[in-house]
Amino acid sequence: MKEQVFILENYKDFEPRHIFDCGQCFRWNIQTDGSYTGVFKNNVLNVKKENNKIIFKGICSDNIIKVINDYFDFDTDYNKIKKELSNVDEYLKESIEFGSGIRILNQDLWETIISFIISANNNIPRIKGIIERISKKYGNEIEWNNEEYYTFPTLEQLSKANVEDLRALGLGFRDKRVYDTTRIILNNEISLEELINEKNTDILREKLLTLPGVGPKVADCIMLFGLKRFEVFPIDVWVRRVMNDLYIKNEDETKVNKREIEKLAMEKYKNLAGLAQQYLFYWKRETA
Repeated sequence: MKEQVFILENYKDFEPRHIFDCGQCFRWNIQTDGSYTGVFKNNVLNVKKENNKIIFKGICSDNIIKVINDYFDFDTDYNKIKKELSNVDEYLKESIEFGSGIRILNQDLWETIISFIISANNNIPRIKGIIERISKKYGNEIEWNNEEYYTFPTLEQLSKANVEDLRALGLGFRDKRVYDTTRIILNNEISLEELINEKNTDILREKLLTLPGVGPKVADCIMLFGLKRFEVFPIDVWVRRVMNDLYIKNEDETKVNKREIEKLAMEKYKNLAGLAQQYLFYWKRETA
C-alpha cells in the first residue's frame, strides 16, 4: 500500500484533539508536532490541523477520501446537530462551544466491544497499553515511515489466545471476560451482524449485557461508539458529576441515581443524548 494524502480546507466541525481525547477511542496518540496518529481497521493515519487545513496522511486500505469520509462520518451534519443541542440550555451551549470539533467516529464493532470490556475500572494509558499489546501479538503489521503499527486482531485472530495468553498481556481480571466474549461471538451465540441489525435499543442493550464483562455503562459505550446509537447516554463518574453539578445538585454526587440521570437526559436531549453526553463529558473532564 502506498502513502496517500488528502487535505481538507475551511472545514469547521473538526478538531483532532476534541475527537481523539473525548473518550471514544484508544488507538490515537498525539505526536511531538501536535498531530495525531492512529490505527483503525487496516489503516494507519496521521491527522494534523494547520490553520484552516486538516491534513490526512497515511497508509489506507482504500482510497483515502472514501476511508476518512466513512471513519470520520463526514456525511453527518454536525453544524445542524450543534445548533439544535445549543438551544437546550446555556450549559450545553457552553460545553458545545468548548468541544465544538467533536465527531463520533464510525468504529469497528468488534474492536469497540473488546476495547470497552478492557476499559472497565481502568485508566486511559493502561487501556491503550493493553490494546496495543493485543494488537502487536495477534494483529497484522503495517509499516509506515519506518515505524511498525499493528491492526486490532480480528475475531479469528484473537480466538487463538487462551486466558493465560491474555493474562500475560496485562488484562488482569478482564482476561477471562475477553476470552469468553470472543468464544460467544466466534460460536455465533451472538453475532455481530445480529447486533448491527437490531433496531430496538432496549433489546440491543439486553443482548450486549449477556456478554461477559459488559455491564450497563460498557453496553451504552458500545452502542454509542460502535453502533452510532445517538440516543444512548453512557454514565461514568464525570457525566454523573456534571449532571449533578448542573441540574440535580445533590450534596453527595455518589448518591445520584443512574435512572434519574438517564430520565433527565432523555427529557432534555432526546435522540441526541449521546452527543450531548460527549460535549458535557469532555467539557467537565478538561476543565476540572
